[in-house]
Amino acid sequence: MGLRRKPLFLTIITLSLLAWLIMGMWHVYKPMPGGLDVATPWVPAQEVRFLADTTYQAPDGTLVSDQRIFDAIGEMIRGAQRLLVLDMFLFNDFAGDSGAAYRPLSSELTGAIAERRHRRPAPRTLLITDPVNTVYGSLTPSHFERLRTAGVDIVFTDLERLRDPNPIWSGLWRLCCQALEASPDQGWLPNPLAEPPVALASWMRLLNVKANHRKTIVADLGDQWQGLVTSANPHDASSRHGNVALRFAGPAALDLLATERSAAALSGHGDAFTAPRKGLGNATNRTDEGRLRILTEARIREAALDLIEAAGPDDRLDLAMFYLSHRGVIEALKRAAERGVPVRVLLDPNHDAFGRQKSGLPNRPVGNELHRAGVQVRWCLTHGEQCHAKLLVLSHPDGSGKVLLGSANFTRRNLDNFNMETDVEWQAPAGHPALTAILDYVARRWNNQDGEQHSLPFSHYADGSLWRYWRYRVMEATGLSTF
Repeated sequence: MGLRRKPLFLTIITLSLLAWLIMGMWHVYKPMPGGLDVATPWVPAQEVRFLADTTYQAPDGTLVSDQRIFDAIGEMIRGAQRLLVLDMFLFNDFAGDSGAAYRPLSSELTGAIAERRHRRPAPRTLLITDPVNTVYGSLTPSHFERLRTAGVDIVFTDLERLRDPNPIWSGLWRLCCQALEASPDQGWLPNPLAEPPVALASWMRLLNVKANHRKTIVADLGDQWQGLVTSANPHDASSRHGNVALRFAGPAALDLLATERSAAALSGHGDAFTAPRKGLGNATNRTDEGRLRILTEARIREAALDLIEAAGPDDRLDLAMFYLSHRGVIEALKRAAERGVPVRVLLDPNHDAFGRQKSGLPNRPVGNELHRAGVQVRWCLTHGEQCHAKLLVLSHPDGSGKVLLGSANFTRRNLDNFNMETDVEWQAPAGHPALTAILDYVARRWNNQDGEQHSLPFSHYADGSLWRYWRYRVMEATGLSTF
C-alpha cells in the first residue's frame, strides 16, 4: 500500500509544480490588454513647459525644497471646464517612519479637485489610481470618500489583467489565492505602508509587485486642452523628492487623454468619458515648438533605446534616474560611451525610503558597471528624500535636442510591459525655453552650480561588490525585487 501511495504522491507533486510553472509563465507572456503599450503619432508641440521639484543644500548650508509640479497641477484643476482626468499612482498620506515634516500633497490635491467640482459648471472628473492606496482593499481612505462625495468617479486599476513580473510568487497566488479579498478596516497583520493593520489577502497581492505607475493629468482649460506627464506622486512623504514634468497643449494632450480612456477601460470603465475629436478646442497651431508623442509601457523602452543608439560623438546624453537596472538600456549606454558619446548618468544612491535605509540596489552596482565602461556617473545628494526623476536628454551640437521623461524607471518591471507607465517624448528645437530649462536643470545638478550642493562624485557610493552585483542581476531577472 505504501509503495502505491508514493507514486501517487509524486504524481500529485509533479502535476502541481507543472501547473505552477505553466500559470507563472502564461501570466508573464500573455497578450497585453487592448489600449496599452502604445506610441501615439508625432504631432506638433504646443506650449511646452518644463517643471521640476528639487531639494538641495544652499551655499549657507540650509536645505531648500523648491516644488513646482503640483502647483501647476493645481492650476490645471482650477481651470478645468468640462473634463478633468487624473491618473496617479501613489495618492495617500502614508508617511513611513522618518517623522519628517511634509507638504500635505494628498489633501491639497483632494481639496483642489473637490473645490472645483463644487463650482458651477463642474467638470466631469475621473481619478484613475492604483489599489496600493487602499493597501489592496484593507483601508478606506477618507480623501477618496471626500472625492466620491464631491462627485468624482474613482477607478482602481484591475492589476490582475496585467502581466506578472514575479512568476515564482504570482503563479502560485493565481492558482490558490487570487479569489481572496480583503475586507476594509478588518485587517490583523502589520501594514507595510501605514499604521492600520491589513488583511492577509492584501499582503498576497502586494507580493505580486506590479502597479499602475502612471502620473498624468489632462484638462480642458477653456479653449484648449492641456496635458501634464510627470514622475511626481501626490504622496505626502514624497513631497520633498526630486521630480520632473512636462506640460503641453494641443493634439498631444488629446492623445494623452485617449491613453487614459484605455486605462479606464482596462478596469471596466470604458464609458467613463468620451474623448473629444482632434482639432477641437485648441487655441493655437504653432509649428515652431518641435513635435511630441505619448508613449506607454514597453514603447518607452523602445524610444529610450532608439534615442541612445542615435547619439554620436558630437552629441551628449544625460540621464537622471531613480532606478536603473534594465540590461538593454545599460548595454546601450555602454555602447554609446564606446562610440565616443559623452554620457553622464545621475543616479539616486538608493539609500533612503521613507525613514528606512535601503540596500543601494540596483543603482550602486549598476553605477560601478557604467563607470568601468567609461560612463560619467554621479550620485544625487539626498537628505532623506529621493532623487525620483526619470529623465533622458539627447543634446545636439546645433542646440536642438530630444527629451524623454515621465513615470517609468529604467527597469525590467517598468519597461517590459508589467507596470502601466506613461512618458512623453519631445523633439525640441534649439533655443526653446523649455529645452533651455531642462539643460539648465541637468547642468545645475551635475555641476553644483552657484555653490548649491545637488550631487556627489562617483567615489562617494562606489560599490564593486560582486555579491551585490549578482544579487541585483538575479532580482532583476526573476522579479523578486521592488525595483
